Amino acid sequence: MRLSHQYRIKPSPEQEALMLHWLELLRRHWNYALGQRLDYLRRTRCPIDRCSIRSCPIGEIPERPNYYTQARDLKQTKALFPEYKDIYLEVQQQNLMRLDKAWDRWTKPDVTGKRAGRPQFKKTGELRSFTFPRVNCPKAGVHLTDEVIKFSKIGAMPVILHRPIPEGFTIKTATVVHKADGWYVSLSLEDANIPAPMPCDEVKTAVGVDVGLKEFLTTSEGSAVLIQHTYRKAQKQLARQQRKLARQQKGSKNAAKQKKRVALVHQRIQRQRENFHYNTAHQLCSKYDLIAVEDLNIKGLARTKLSKSILDAAWGAFIQKLEAVAVKRGKLVIKVNPNGTSQDCSGCGTKVPKTLSIRTHECPKCGLELDRDINAARNILDRALNTVGLIVSACGGLGVAQPVKQEVSLAIGRSPRQTR
Repeated sequence: MRLSHQYRIKPSPEQEALMLHWLELLRRHWNYALGQRLDYLRRTRCPIDRCSIRSCPIGEIPERPNYYTQARDLKQTKALFPEYKDIYLEVQQQNLMRLDKAWDRWTKPDVTGKRAGRPQFKKTGELRSFTFPRVNCPKAGVHLTDEVIKFSKIGAMPVILHRPIPEGFTIKTATVVHKADGWYVSLSLEDANIPAPMPCDEVKTAVGVDVGLKEFLTTSEGSAVLIQHTYRKAQKQLARQQRKLARQQKGSKNAAKQKKRVALVHQRIQRQRENFHYNTAHQLCSKYDLIAVEDLNIKGLARTKLSKSILDAAWGAFIQKLEAVAVKRGKLVIKVNPNGTSQDCSGCGTKVPKTLSIRTHECPKCGLELDRDINAARNILDRALNTVGLIVSACGGLGVAQPVKQEVSLAIGRSPRQTR
C-alpha cells in the first residue's frame, strides 16, 4: 500500500534560488528530450516504400530515442553545459523517466483502448517539481531526521511535520514541489501490508449515492449534502485579479507579483474543494460498509451548457478520493452503469421519463412519489447489490408497505421526512 504525505519546507533565500535554477534547467532538458522524440517520429512517419505528401525522411534517420538513450546522453549534456553538473544525477534521470511515462501514455493505449494527450513543451515556470528516488538510505539524495530534511547539493532545511509518518511505512521517494504559497516536499510512503476489502457477506450497511447540481450528493436513505459552489463564490475575486494582471506589462516585476496573486486564488479554490471532498468521503465511509456510485462520463457531461457547474462540483475527483479513503478503511465502493437511474422507478422498475427541471418522481403504475435524486440513489444501490450478489433493501432495511412522498433532508445521517 502506498500513501503520499505532503509537508511544508522552509528553504533559505539561497536554497530557494538554487531550486528555481534547477527547475529551469530541468524544464529546458525536458523540452530538448521531447523535441528529440518528436523529431524521430516526424522523420519515420511514412513507410519506406512510398512517399508521404506531408513529410518524408531527409538524410540519415537517427536512433530511436527512449529513456535509456537519453539518460546515456546526460554525460554529454554535462560536458556541453557545465551548469547541469550542479543538479543531482538521479533528479535528472527522474525528469527523463517522467517524460518517458508521459510518452508511453500517448503512444500506447491502455486496457480500454484509450490514450492520453501528447506531452507538451513547457513554458518558463511550468515545471514545478523534481523528484529524488531514494530517501534515508546510504546512497540516497534525501535524508529526513526529526524536523530537518537534507537534500543533496541543496542543503538542510526545516520541514514542518504536521502529522507523523505512520508506523510500518517506508519512505520511498521525495518530490520537491513549488506552489503559489511556498515550497513543499511530498513523501511517497510504502507498506507491505495491503488492507483487505470487507467481504461481501460481512456488509451490514449499504447506501446508494447520486451526485447532482442541486445537492452535491443524495443518498438512498434520503439525506443530502449541500453543494459548495467553490469556484462560483470566488469567481468575482478571481476575475478582478485577472483584469489587474491583463493591465500589467508582460515580463515586469509587477506582472510577476500579480500572477502570484491569481495563483493564490486558484490554490485556495482547489484546497477548499479538496477539503470538502475528503470530509464528505470520510463521513460516508465511517457510516456505511458499501457505497454505490455512478460510473459517470465526466468529460462528456462537461461538454454541455452546465459545464462550469459540473467542473466546479468535480464529481470525478470526489469519487477518486472516495475510493482511496475506502481502500484505507477497508470499505467497498461499487460503480454502476448510470443509464436510466433517474428515469426508472425504484419501486416497480417502470420507466418514467422526465426532464431535468422535474424534481419529483411520480410513478403512474405503483404510485410511488419521492424526490428524483432519492429515487436515482435507490436504483444505484439496487444495481450495486445485484452486482455483488447481496439482497438488502434500498431503504436501508426499512420496508415500506404503501407509497410515500419523500423529501430530501440536508444532512448525512438525518432521517428523511415522509408524508403518506
